[in-house]
Amino acid sequence: MTFEQYDQASPEVWRLFQKFSVEAKAKGFQRYSAKGIFELIRWHTAAQGADKFKLNNNFHPDYARKLMRLNPSFVGFFRIRELKKLRG
Repeated sequence: MTFEQYDQASPEVWRLFQKFSVEAKAKGFQRYSAKGIFELIRWHTAAQGADKFKLNNNFHPDYARKLMRLNPSFVGFFRIRELKKLRG
């Protein structure tokens, strides 16, 4: 499954990723971990008894990139690695 497929199939993950990222920034964090946001999502959904989706740890960098692309105020908030092109 690609990130795009996962993201489309799990809109609640995107909603919560945005929510917790905005909250972290509002609390004064200059930088935060996308993986940390995923752990908050896990805690939040487990605490509410919701088990609607499984979080794929492979995609937390993609959510960070998506948020920085769609909301430029988050550029630099997450530390990300440069994507390498796949060898053909």
